[in-house]
Amino acid sequence: MPIPESDVKWVEEARLGFWEQLYVPAVLDGLKTTIGHIFRPQVKTEQYPEQEPKMPGNYRGVHRLNRDEKDRVKCVACYMCATACPAHCIDIVAAPAPPEWKDREKYPETFVIDELRCIYCGMCEEACPVDAIELTTLYDLTGLSREQMVFDKEKLLSVFDQTTKAGTDPVRTRAGRLSVASEAPPGT
Repeated sequence: MPIPESDVKWVEEARLGFWEQLYVPAVLDGLKTTIGHIFRPQVKTEQYPEQEPKMPGNYRGVHRLNRDEKDRVKCVACYMCATACPAHCIDIVAAPAPPEWKDREKYPETFVIDELRCIYCGMCEEACPVDAIELTTLYDLTGLSREQMVFDKEKLLSVFDQTTKAGTDPVRTRAGRLSVASEAPPGT
């Protein structure tokens, strides 16, 4: 269906005057901006790594696998996090749960996250029905090789142990009525 002629608006090209052709107004605007920056208060530089920055509670850093109250991995190997991940950096191999684990059918035999491939979007923790995976506030993620940046189940559980011992649990530590991040942490 063609556009009616009455809806078409023609725009005329702006004509530059003599001063605009010499770029005098543009230069003066640039000088005004520069002088404004000279007299603005200076921003204090963070002295990292001597001073550790305080990260906001909703910062998305290194992943962790949570443990349940019986100190087992909380994951039920449903593959929801791997399915929701837009970067395809999560790889899970499920195995039947031991007979003494009456509350689940399976558990992750292997759970691997490639931290170099991850985009830290939080889709994995939003998709998890049992709140087994979370992004912590740990930001200093370094490794000397690609293999060191591939986190397996033991390394992800050690991040859980490290963050709970340090008291730096992420904001999303329990599910609320609406979603994982709907409840504020205690004390806020």
